[in-house]
Amino acid sequence: MVRILKKARSLLFITGAGVSAESGIPTYRGIGGLYNVDTTEDGVAIEEALSASMLAENPALTWKYLAQIGLAVQGARYNRAHEVIAKLESRFLRVWTLTQNVDGFHRAAGSKNVIEVHGNMHSLSCTKCHFTQSLDTFDGIAAPPKCPICGALVRPDVVLFGELLRGPGVEHMKSELEKGFDVVFSIGTTSIFPYIQAPVRLAKSAGKITVEINPSETTVSHLVDYRLAMPAGEALDAIWNRLTCE
Repeated sequence: MVRILKKARSLLFITGAGVSAESGIPTYRGIGGLYNVDTTEDGVAIEEALSASMLAENPALTWKYLAQIGLAVQGARYNRAHEVIAKLESRFLRVWTLTQNVDGFHRAAGSKNVIEVHGNMHSLSCTKCHFTQSLDTFDGIAAPPKCPICGALVRPDVVLFGELLRGPGVEHMKSELEKGFDVVFSIGTTSIFPYIQAPVRLAKSAGKITVEINPSETTVSHLVDYRLAMPAGEALDAIWNRLTCE
């Protein structure tokens, strides 16, 4: 696979919760998940608590769980997987990362070409006016924050359950996929969303190389040319060492 990479000019990395899990960030569900129960302590599923309809109906409840997720991210930092992906930007003509994660670790590690398709927890916007701000800490958020300009509810710039993908990142994703990539990596994601499966399927149909890095089998495992059943950091570190030593 490394020999193939050396001939490639463009790479796409699709990353999911499994990448940030190696930084100690818990996923919503699964091993070590924040919410491994059918319902939260408030009697609703986490998907309902973090939904657009709940934000409109009971913003305090949604913000309670948004803050829990934000606090789980605080104090953590990017890991070796993020570092290698960032380093690879300088070794190939065109490298992009399409991430479902909202922690901002790819940019913190040095990646510049990042599409945060589900948004970023550290960016806030007013639900009514143009007000935006960055949020460094989720400590002390006892009630849903209000806009200092118009008094309306402020929310993180993330895609909640029941919302359509939105923002410039979506159009950017479409534009980059239309150009195509020589190699597409699917890393640490179950690929349950059709738009996350799509780049792998497009690459396969175009005769390009596809790689999956995931300890568990996923919805795209049967499609890829190479499958590394390993943690993301371990696999990417090995690839980096082979690329730079051969």
